[in-house]
Amino acid sequence: MAGNSNRPSRRMSNKKGAQVGSGGNRRRSLEGKGPTPPAEMRKGHAKQRVAQAKSRRAQGRPQRKGGAKSGTELVVGRNSVLEALRENVPATALYVQQFIDNDDRVREVVRLAGESRAVHLLEAPKPELDRMTRGLHHQGLVLQVPEYEYAHPEDLSAAAYDEGEDPLIVALDGITDPRNLGAVVRSVSAFGGHGVVVPERRAAGMTAGAWKSSAGTAARTPVARAANLTRALEAYQKAGMMVVGLAADGDVELQELDLLEGPVVVVVGSEGKGLSRLVGETCDVRVRIPMPGGAESLNAGVAAGVVLYEAARRRG
Repeated sequence: MAGNSNRPSRRMSNKKGAQVGSGGNRRRSLEGKGPTPPAEMRKGHAKQRVAQAKSRRAQGRPQRKGGAKSGTELVVGRNSVLEALRENVPATALYVQQFIDNDDRVREVVRLAGESRAVHLLEAPKPELDRMTRGLHHQGLVLQVPEYEYAHPEDLSAAAYDEGEDPLIVALDGITDPRNLGAVVRSVSAFGGHGVVVPERRAAGMTAGAWKSSAGTAARTPVARAANLTRALEAYQKAGMMVVGLAADGDVELQELDLLEGPVVVVVGSEGKGLSRLVGETCDVRVRIPMPGGAESLNAGVAAGVVLYEAARRRG
């Protein structure tokens, strides 16, 4: 009967009492999940991404994680395909037209593809190559380049700290020419930098052209993609890094900038427009490169190389 039951209500029961079925000999207790796994094994942890990036670099593969991926790219034409293979642009397949007219370029392309274990050599009729390239003048050779796997921006600084070094990172603002991106990647590699950050939209990506300009250094220098460059720079600042923007009207000349000796992100804008407003306002300091010869500006690849050389000189 309601109200006369001897069974205790849930509200009056002792939740911390003996565990049901234990005979009163054991109380409820939390059960541990075992020791905490190392950071490299925890999903989503920055150190796990660093470990994965190192593994990919050791295998000579492009980097992963972070922004959107570029689609599969086709390099067409005898000269373009030959240059791509000479510069070790990562490729997955080489399509050769059936009954192609042989010349020195075709023979060298086939030889280079045959020497690479990663490139599948395939023969295809001309109509199939026309369909693949949407009518481009392919000259009987089509090289397929896989989508590039970008790093996450925080992977770059985490990898530097993991190696006991102060991060030296270049961020590109509004750079749309893949050749400039490749040149910056090459300079970062040459002067001991830890990677390049590019925006996800309205910016150059790691295309075959960028790979060629990097002269193969893109295989060991990570490129990260940021959905929002300003927020990525703010995250670097919160992590203790200084953000230095290059500007023709900068307040400090390069040779007077001591910040290059510590953890720093160097932001390079386009030659014509320079830094965008929000990115420029985010920078801790704006620096200019003295040009006694009278030139008004430098392109992104050259400007980044000058600053990276100065940073390397100061770091010894």
